[in-house]
Amino acid sequence: MAAAQGRLSDGAGGMDDAKGGDRDADTAPLPFRTAVDALRSARLRPQIEIEPTRAPQRLAPFAYALEAAVVDGEEDLADGRLVLLHDPAGHDAWEGTFRLVTLVRAELEPEMAADPLLPDVCWSWLTGALQARGLSYGEASGTVTRASSHYFGGMSERPAASQIEIRASWTPREGLGGVPDTASHLASWCDLLAQIAGLPPAAPGDASVVTLPQRRGPQSR
Repeated sequence: MAAAQGRLSDGAGGMDDAKGGDRDADTAPLPFRTAVDALRSARLRPQIEIEPTRAPQRLAPFAYALEAAVVDGEEDLADGRLVLLHDPAGHDAWEGTFRLVTLVRAELEPEMAADPLLPDVCWSWLTGALQARGLSYGEASGTVTRASSHYFGGMSERPAASQIEIRASWTPREGLGGVPDTASHLASWCDLLAQIAGLPPAAPGDASVVTLPQRRGPQSR
């Protein structure tokens, strides 16, 4: 299983802004360092490859980012990015000093993307993944977007492609020492990645987990 390893990064901005300055771990507040250490040591299911990436800028004084892919052989079934934000002074919109921000996406069969209930189901996978591990959180918000591509002319032989994308953020409730259980939040996020990729639940027999049917043609890496 993969363990998340990486360096602390200063600042945070939009999920698509991957530029950021590294900040020495010794200068970061202890709650943030503890939360990041928990992310680095988390043990994840083997189908998920995870690694640190540069945190975006401007959303918080301290940020740490991870990116992951659900891998089947040499093909990606889904991918995503998770950013941990920390503002020691607190943030009114967060109602806390920590915030988790995520982007998750996967390719779908066009007929599945046409299901009008799909956005609601995908959002329920996010909240259900957190609840399944007994995690306390607040101020959850986000979007579920589906898009379709159709090819013409010299590209007309390519089949139509559809993608689902979840952008979300939530406030993990803080525990002892003002530190949230970031390792469990990361595990829940990986549960979401596995679901959207069409993998079976990690715990057999868990009737609360609903997964996407396996796609016929995984996306090439």
